[in-house]
Amino acid sequence: MPFSKTEFSLPKLFSAMGKVLNGNLPMLSIEITRECPLRCPGCYAYGDTHLGGETTLRQLSDFRGQALVQGVLDLVRQHRPLQVSLVGGEPLVRIRELNEILPALSQLGVYTMVVTSAVVPIPLEWMQIPQVLVAVSVDGLPEHHDERRKPATYERILKNIAGRKVNIHWTITRPMLQRPTYLHEYISFWNARPEVNRVWTSVYTPQIGEKSPEMLTEEDRQALVQRLLPLRAEFRKFLFNEGIGNAFLKPPESPNQCLFSKMSVNYSADLKTRVEPCVFGGNPDCSQCGCAISSGLHWLKDVSALGSVTIGHVVRGSIAVGSLMNRLHRQSPAPTRWEERLHQTESNPALVQIG
Repeated sequence: MPFSKTEFSLPKLFSAMGKVLNGNLPMLSIEITRECPLRCPGCYAYGDTHLGGETTLRQLSDFRGQALVQGVLDLVRQHRPLQVSLVGGEPLVRIRELNEILPALSQLGVYTMVVTSAVVPIPLEWMQIPQVLVAVSVDGLPEHHDERRKPATYERILKNIAGRKVNIHWTITRPMLQRPTYLHEYISFWNARPEVNRVWTSVYTPQIGEKSPEMLTEEDRQALVQRLLPLRAEFRKFLFNEGIGNAFLKPPESPNQCLFSKMSVNYSADLKTRVEPCVFGGNPDCSQCGCAISSGLHWLKDVSALGSVTIGHVVRGSIAVGSLMNRLHRQSPAPTRWEERLHQTESNPALVQIG
């Protein structure tokens, strides 16, 4: 999830790097189902190239019942992450399984985030499980969101989160910048909701070669950051700062430069297929990345850990050792970006092979 400097601490860093040094990764993402009642335009999960082009999410076999519960827990025990993101598809399609998975992950000491459209009610009992967070995707004001994400409309979301505590995640697209007050209206609405803990934002991330009306131009990004920065001071629930803004303006140019890509491992619904190079899969245009998590980590890489040693220095050293440890211990295959991507030429992202 996104980071702020006030939430960053050396103990958290060293805990994460301890995982990497042992050949593990601190972040794990699992598409727990291929099913979703929504048909959102531009959804990367259902794109033809999301899983490398040989198959698609809807073509995979997925699991239900105890097979899913045990499969998720087995992956967590295998990778021993600090944080797990449960995504889809729509993860609430597997709500009965999640009722078993979430308490089990909490008992393992794993921080878990469920990313949902809130198309069905979020169980109240989840709010009592330690280290569980629910993030609801709300893509714009009703004029944009309700059309894109029906049946998960504003009316249904507000009903299904009533009495709960959630985070709101918003992906900004180009049409939303046409009205100068749009950003303020959105953040003002969700900041005022008693159910909301935090509001964070991403920018639409295209695939390489994509041409779509959702994409932001370089000038759009400049204007966006200038509009967002003052809103952080006005709305306390809005997670944004100058460092994240700079990451929006200068994203990592390739997976080899992206801390999120290097520090996460992602599985699709069959619990075997890897999603590479990050949760987007396919061939994302990293030079236009607007992922909230990637931006937060990209900013943190230049934060000092100890004197002149930055977090980026610590991560690179840890990955080098962790890759060796992984080979020595014959653990699960390291992500491909730990191996061949480390030897590719960073200056030419077009040469990055995703598959």
